[in-house]
Amino acid sequence: MSLDRRRFLTISAATFSGTLLAACNKNPRGADKLLTLAESANESIERSIFRHDSMDRVPASAKVAGKDFPKYFISETVPMWDTAARGEWRLEVSGAVRRPVSLSLEALTKLPRVTQKVDHFCVEGWNARAVWSGVRVSDLARLVEPTADAQYVDFGGFDKGYHESWDMESAMHPATLVAYGMDGRMLSPAHGAPARVHSPVKLGYKNTKYLTRVVFMPARNGGYWSDQGYEWFAGT
Repeated sequence: MSLDRRRFLTISAATFSGTLLAACNKNPRGADKLLTLAESANESIERSIFRHDSMDRVPASAKVAGKDFPKYFISETVPMWDTAARGEWRLEVSGAVRRPVSLSLEALTKLPRVTQKVDHFCVEGWNARAVWSGVRVSDLARLVEPTADAQYVDFGGFDKGYHESWDMESAMHPATLVAYGMDGRMLSPAHGAPARVHSPVKLGYKNTKYLTRVVFMPARNGGYWSDQGYEWFAGT
């Protein structure tokens, strides 16, 4: 009998949880060290399983979630870019790169466009499908030419400064997009307009909405949920 990747990780997590609970009961402080060790081991497993050429294969006939696709943001109300107060929205791509750029939405839409129907996996256990249109992050990388020490990418937005950093391999995956379209229309504010990150290779909370900056970095810097104890790698 074979196990798919998500099932394997679920069983591994369940086994570890039992060990951790026992450790917490006996030595709460010692459990912190066990948690750190387990997180490191789990990330090593996820990195070893990750394949840059592995794609999320969704049948062409598969239905998309449409209006039922869940909406999420951390601000008190739906974040909306205020042109009068902030000026024209732009995407800043910078950091450990040779040619940083500042792109308007129009300029972003003129870059090579990719449209893909893929799954969206949430840490809460639900999945949904949508058709996303946008620019591969790998194409943005070719535009700005990351330096040799660029090993991570941080995606930040204007939803109360929400951000999450990624490993370079996942960011360069061909299914990882800076998306500006969903289901054949431009993104709505509820789903991250004017642009957001989307990739089926990461859990939903890693897919920063309301994107304003992409920063290439030599070291990772956590993220909104990663800093609160959620798994940093968060691969699917």
